[in-house]
Amino acid sequence: MTNFNFLKVVLPFIALILNFNTQAQTSVIDTISSIKLDEVVINASKNDLKIKELPAAVSVINISTLENENVETMSDLTSLTANFYMPDYGSKLTSPIYIRGIGSRINAPSVGLYVDHVPYFEKSAFQFDFFDVQKVEILRGPQGTLYGRNTMGGIINILTLSPDTYQGTKVKLSAGDYGRYTLNASYYTKLNDQWSSSLSGNYIQDIGNFTNEYSNTLVDKMQSIGLRHRLKYKPSSNFDIENIASVENSEQGGYPYAIYNVDTNTTSPINYDQYSSYDRTLFSDALHMNYKGNGWRLTNTTSFQLLDDKQGIDQDFTPIKSYFITQLQDQKTISNELLVQSSNTDRYSWLFGVFGFYQNFDNSVDVNYYPADMWYLKTYDKSIGGASIFHQSILKITDNLSAIAGIRYDIERSKLHYLYEGTRGSSILPSQDTIYPSLKEGVPSGKLALNYKYDNSSVYASFTTGYKPGGYNTTFEKPEHLTFKYEDSFNYEIGFKTDMIDHVFSTDFSVFYTFLNDQQIYNTAPSGRGSYLSNAGKSRNKGFEWSLNLNEISGFRGNISYGFTHAKIIEYVKDETTNYNNMFTPYVPRSMFATQLSKTFDLSEFSAFDNATLSASYNRIGEQYWNLENTLKENPYNLVNAKFSLKVDNVQFSLWGKNLFNDSYHTFIFEALKRAYAQNNKPRTFGVDVSLNF
Repeated sequence: MTNFNFLKVVLPFIALILNFNTQAQTSVIDTISSIKLDEVVINASKNDLKIKELPAAVSVINISTLENENVETMSDLTSLTANFYMPDYGSKLTSPIYIRGIGSRINAPSVGLYVDHVPYFEKSAFQFDFFDVQKVEILRGPQGTLYGRNTMGGIINILTLSPDTYQGTKVKLSAGDYGRYTLNASYYTKLNDQWSSSLSGNYIQDIGNFTNEYSNTLVDKMQSIGLRHRLKYKPSSNFDIENIASVENSEQGGYPYAIYNVDTNTTSPINYDQYSSYDRTLFSDALHMNYKGNGWRLTNTTSFQLLDDKQGIDQDFTPIKSYFITQLQDQKTISNELLVQSSNTDRYSWLFGVFGFYQNFDNSVDVNYYPADMWYLKTYDKSIGGASIFHQSILKITDNLSAIAGIRYDIERSKLHYLYEGTRGSSILPSQDTIYPSLKEGVPSGKLALNYKYDNSSVYASFTTGYKPGGYNTTFEKPEHLTFKYEDSFNYEIGFKTDMIDHVFSTDFSVFYTFLNDQQIYNTAPSGRGSYLSNAGKSRNKGFEWSLNLNEISGFRGNISYGFTHAKIIEYVKDETTNYNNMFTPYVPRSMFATQLSKTFDLSEFSAFDNATLSASYNRIGEQYWNLENTLKENPYNLVNAKFSLKVDNVQFSLWGKNLFNDSYHTFIFEALKRAYAQNNKPRTFGVDVSLNF
């Protein structure tokens, strides 16, 4: 790994932009942005709490930061917030997210994702193309009271631009190294006082970064197209209804995996004989309605999501024709949430909600094992249905002190119909056609918190619970591997948020301790082919997060954040000869440091350009382990990105670079077929953008 000195890069960069300021500086206080920390509304709170009223660790990434940092996918957010980690596993299919060390590599996620009111229940939908994203909210810690299942690590709430608040036309063209080209075009308009509408499109073509020596072709090429339409009707100040529909179709070569030598920490060249790919169509639609009564408000959201994909993968990743697997998924999810809440500013506010969902899965796994002349097909017809009821109260004990209490009860039922058929040579293998007994669960969750707000600061303490449902494994070579139990968590947290120097700076700090019971752990199947979840006995995660923000002032913006997570499996005895007690939880970086700094210069007095913006970021990801045995380890690595933009009238030209020091690391290491495999990171890349707004 490259030995990189943070001070050698960041301090000269700070000095450069300080000396480059061409404007006569007026008072710092006079030029401060009018948006204060305590005025930021967190939509994910469901009752529009401001950031200092919310007793939780939260990060808000706005549109300017997303654009300056060239955030194109969910994994790009890893560099922007503490204790948030999303590795690159080689395709959009496997896209787990880890917050505070809580995540899930396979099956259902442990972190919740909502995009324009649509819940994304499956990780295979998490890695989608960003365009016209207005802001990203990341709430860390269990969100069981308001969101229920699969939110043990936290919630990510993404909102795109709305034609109700923004009107105009946006066009952006981008070209980068390795044949990457993107085009984004959007039109936002208010048709009249009642109707507003928008249509956005995004196209990406990427030739790829990694070459397969066997075929001398690039393995990770991609072509993706996305469309989004929003239509909002607001007949009165008390009522509005909006439909948001989006679709993305992508064809992706993937899995630049190669054999990894554990002893020398080296990766062989990519060299396998069968082309591997992942193709996906993702459609989401939400019908969102708001009605304001006298002292109360009703919100109803009905959503639908379709995920249809196909994965083809050379499972052995060698020139020998051994294993090839084709997996098909057809998932349909429909959900509805009804909220009724108070809308006054009295000492007591309340919220009641009911939520229901239904998922249907038609999945198949087609396996060719060529050395044994063997073929088999596994088909899974699975359904999951669930419902919940929840309540939250906020009581202002004094003008400064508030208490929050919430409770939720979730019930869930899942069914599985499994069919196995196959052949070995000319012989037909015994088939299996089984309808398994339904799995049923009923789980309560809750929250208790105190929040004390004074002057420009707030201090909070909270206790929250969360859970992730149990279910069926799709690989079960032993009877005990068929199912896994639900896991639950208990999270204790204290923190504070404050403004400093008349809102020039804002900072927040939080400390957490999370106890996990029956944590669902990823295991490799005994044969080395496939994987399954099992339940560890007990795990504990503890750590802290800190961030310091420089609000916009004299053209400067900046942020520094640091997160530390100590995630350990305390008790997990797998069998009589194997236990993982006191092992670090895999896929969890011990620490994460990030800083971003930008400066905008006024050039209008002496050039044809209106302004120029220079921005740079530095990120350091700490050590992590890739397996339960803690024998596969990733050392810390560093990333430096930068961007320079010139703006004239409605046109902006940008030059950007990612991984400027060409640091080398592994984005993924795993074990299969009694070998270790690794995926290297993408190399240093440069690109140019042209944006038009009118």
